[in-house]
Amino acid sequence: MAAVVGIFVGQAWSGIPWFEAGAAPGAVAPFSFGTLLGTQLLLMGWVESKRWVDFFNPDSQAVEWATPWSRTAENFANATGEQGYPGGKFFDPLGFAGTLSDGVYVADAEKLERLKVAEIKHARLAMLAMLIFYFEAGQGKTPLAALGL
Repeated sequence: MAAVVGIFVGQAWSGIPWFEAGAAPGAVAPFSFGTLLGTQLLLMGWVESKRWVDFFNPDSQAVEWATPWSRTAENFANATGEQGYPGGKFFDPLGFAGTLSDGVYVADAEKLERLKVAEIKHARLAMLAMLIFYFEAGQGKTPLAALGL
C-alpha cells in the first residue's frame, strides 16, 4: 500500500518514472547491497523458521507471539485474545482499535474487526493499482502521465 503512494510521490518529487528510478545517474543507495541482503536473510530467516516450526506444530507460533519477551510483557499479546493478530499498546500505538489506560491497553473488538476488513480491502486495491502500474510501465507510461498530471 505504501509502494503505491511512494510511486506517485517519488515521481512527483523527482520527475523520474518509478520503473527507471534505480537506473538514474544521480540515484544514491542509502545502504550497500550486502547490507540489504544480510538484513533480508536475517529477518526472513527468522520468519520462515517460525513458519517451519508452525508447520509441524500448528498454532504453536501464534500463541502470545511466541517471542522471548511474551511471557513477561502482557501488552505484546493481542488484547482481544485472538491469536496471531497484532494488538496491544506496541502494535496499536495511535489507539485506532483501543485505548491505553494507566499503561494497560484496552481493545475495542468492534473497531479491530472493522480495521481488519479495511486492511484487506486496501491491500487488494493496492495490488490492483500495482498491476495497472506494471501494464502502464510496459507501455512506457507512468501513473501520473496516465492521469494527465
